[in-house]
Amino acid sequence: MRIKAFLLPTALALALSGTPVVAHAAPPTARPTDAVDLDVLFVSAHPDDEAGSLATLGQWKEKYGAKAGVVTITRGEGGGNAVGLEEGPPLGIIREREERTAIGKAGVENLYNLDRVDFWYTASAPLSEQIWGHDETLGQIVRVIRQTRPEILMTMNPSPTPGNHGNHQQAARFAAEAFHAAADPRAFPEQLTREGLTPFRAAKLLRTGGTGTSTAGPRCASSFVPTVPTDQVFGVWEGTRAADGRTWAEIEVDARREYVTQGWASTAAAPTDPAAIRCDFYTLVDSRVPYDPSDTSPEAILRGSVLPPAAGGLPRGTEFQLTADRFDLAPGQRVTVTAHVRAPRNRALTAPRIALRLPEGWTATGSGALRGAVPAGKERTATFTVTVPAGTGTNAQHLLGASLTTGQGAGRTDRAVRVVADVRGTLEPLPEVGLFRSWAGDSGYPQLDTLIKPVLTIGSGKSRTVRIDLRNHGTTTQSGTVALGLPAGFTADAATKSYTGLAPGATGAVTFTVTNSDAGLPTANEGGDGGDYGFTITTTSGTGSTVETGALEIVPTSVVPRAGQNHAVDGVAGPGEYPGAELDLSRIWEGQATTGQDASATGRIAWTEDALLVFVQVTDDVLGKKVVPQDCKRQRRTDSVEIIVDPKGNSTDTSTVFKAGIFPVTDDPANGDPPCWQRDADNRQGPGATTAPGMTVVSKVTAPYTGYTIEARIPFAVLPDAIDPTHMGFNVLVYDSDTQDLSSQSRLGWSTFTGVRADPYRYGLVTLPGLTPADRQPTAPVFPDTAARSVHSAQTIAQSAVDGVAPAAVARLPERALRLTGQRQVAGGVRVTVRADRAGTAYLHTYDGERSLGEHTVRLRPGRPVTVLVPVTGGTPTSVLAAFESGGAALARQVPLT
Repeated sequence: MRIKAFLLPTALALALSGTPVVAHAAPPTARPTDAVDLDVLFVSAHPDDEAGSLATLGQWKEKYGAKAGVVTITRGEGGGNAVGLEEGPPLGIIREREERTAIGKAGVENLYNLDRVDFWYTASAPLSEQIWGHDETLGQIVRVIRQTRPEILMTMNPSPTPGNHGNHQQAARFAAEAFHAAADPRAFPEQLTREGLTPFRAAKLLRTGGTGTSTAGPRCASSFVPTVPTDQVFGVWEGTRAADGRTWAEIEVDARREYVTQGWASTAAAPTDPAAIRCDFYTLVDSRVPYDPSDTSPEAILRGSVLPPAAGGLPRGTEFQLTADRFDLAPGQRVTVTAHVRAPRNRALTAPRIALRLPEGWTATGSGALRGAVPAGKERTATFTVTVPAGTGTNAQHLLGASLTTGQGAGRTDRAVRVVADVRGTLEPLPEVGLFRSWAGDSGYPQLDTLIKPVLTIGSGKSRTVRIDLRNHGTTTQSGTVALGLPAGFTADAATKSYTGLAPGATGAVTFTVTNSDAGLPTANEGGDGGDYGFTITTTSGTGSTVETGALEIVPTSVVPRAGQNHAVDGVAGPGEYPGAELDLSRIWEGQATTGQDASATGRIAWTEDALLVFVQVTDDVLGKKVVPQDCKRQRRTDSVEIIVDPKGNSTDTSTVFKAGIFPVTDDPANGDPPCWQRDADNRQGPGATTAPGMTVVSKVTAPYTGYTIEARIPFAVLPDAIDPTHMGFNVLVYDSDTQDLSSQSRLGWSTFTGVRADPYRYGLVTLPGLTPADRQPTAPVFPDTAARSVHSAQTIAQSAVDGVAPAAVARLPERALRLTGQRQVAGGVRVTVRADRAGTAYLHTYDGERSLGEHTVRLRPGRPVTVLVPVTGGTPTSVLAAFESGGAALARQVPLT
């Protein structure tokens, strides 16, 4: 299987040994033969992640009857709340209800929450995997796939592209791994032997979005041009009209507005001009079935699996795909390509023959004739040896194509490979990028490497090492040179660096010291091309040379002096208090552009023997909504300042960073509307007084309002680690809101890149000459660990009671495990008798068809009935719901009130 041991260490090892992963799963007699049968399954991390695909899913349901479901790993309880004070699990239940309402507008009825915690906004997939648990979460997704048997899996972008949420990345990686694991009997074998499930081979895996260009309007799908020519990108136009006369773009906006806790209630209306309406794009990641990349119809993705193929195509259920023994090939090399043909379960394929389609000049040997018919449900293969011409250009991907003709029809498929030089030199990856590349290669998706642009950051006016990684893809030992083609304003310590004796298949490296020699170059997203100063990497060997590209991003730098002797934290930067340079905090990194009067800011920073001092002055024309003191959290929703300190300037994610969100004013007139602050998405989150003892904040708001100042004293003792006075990461972000609905319009700051608040490598860098920090050990991060649970969600239980998938997608108990009898409404609630055939816990709800009116939890012993009163608070109950948990498995029941 393609899931490597390092990605699935426990589950795969147990699978191969036959040891069950999950205890107390239901026996084979409990197989849910009545489980819902889906056509499409969207795997996401949070409620609203699927929102951009609802126009597509709705069209498919209405026009073709395609039934879709959504897996949501968390309920988003770690996000903001624009309309109330709920947070944590109560907010998660609200957000689930919003999601069910939103997706229902597209005809999607089945939502599967996995009960993983939504801890905070992060750009780190590895941190997401660590907190969620790899094997357990993957096993839940595999179980949903094996139970609901969707032909199409859809998910998000799995790569660490700038600004891509780490939860989204990891959800997509789970989906990609589950595409293979669900089909493999060695993966999670207890689901087969104890739960009665069977492996399931989904037809296609796609990610949302496409890298390339397109025009809007009805031709958006056919006009799409991918940046990487080998990408197979399909589009579905949102301008198609639904049965009610609205465009699907309008319906999708209506659905988005259901996410009121996210601040989406005021989502802008969809365009009415058809020429301005866009496509939803999807990039094919993997396919077991044939497909036609030239098909630009809305149903192209569904053909051959959910829908029959086009006229003359192979029978629905036919699998046809190519595999190659490697992805990277050097000119003159050979690659073994295998064509896999699997007949549908109910019919054979007669007279099968395979023909390869190769790039010009490429050659192949091997027979495409399969001996005899392919029996129903069986697989046959044909193997070819493909040779890359010696003069083929390098650093480019190519498609190896194949056509299959049979007595029942014909179809085609493709496989991407990359031609590289004998010796390839590439820019060292950032840690998260390196992990992604390893995952992509080991999981069978090496083509996804093209999603990542190789970049490194460098301090303005500073120097850093730049490592060029070498790999010999050839068959002979090589020696040669590497040269950097740097843009103006950068220099290297040498024109070239040499390497010697690099054996076939071996890796090596050369390292340059690169200096930003022109400290006047614009920094952050104002510099270069969108923040990137591109450069070339020319690697020579005995067989020639090749050129790769990379980029440097300049982050701002500053020298932080000792504070003046008469310093006081009073909201005023008096003469001599902050001797250092003023910081420009007015650059936009996200949202609407601003003028100096609308929103701009400056800052200063200094230090004392025991604390960091930060002063921020904000010019602002409109004060956004003031939060009440109890709502002092999620500062990004309204006017606020975020101060970030990475003590040693080397964090890979924000779990080792200090972040303080400061509101300049609160809605607390009895106490003078004071400021408030809290820590968020960092080493220890929560109210400032608890998580940052000794931190002092003073705010001064002008009257009439033209802005505010904030001055903060941050004790070094509350930072996650002792600072490095030669290399401390630092940033200040300013959030501007001109509304009263807790939604910010503009985000400004010092070091400004898309998603910068979660990317420590893009923070600014400061030095603190003269400071000698006290020795100390780093502080272990504290992570939120309380997620909303399916047993507390009436809507989840009601769905589970009818669709055959247990709450939280755990193993399903047999129907006999729990019985509810004698249910009747009485004063104060509903009385019901509960009996279980095993020890466990029952979570009972009175239910009115939309929400829980009351909840009662009871521990049960085998065979001992218990009569309980389930409360009713407001409303009229129509049924009693029960979720029963025992030994890691669960069951949902619903009984009507008589």
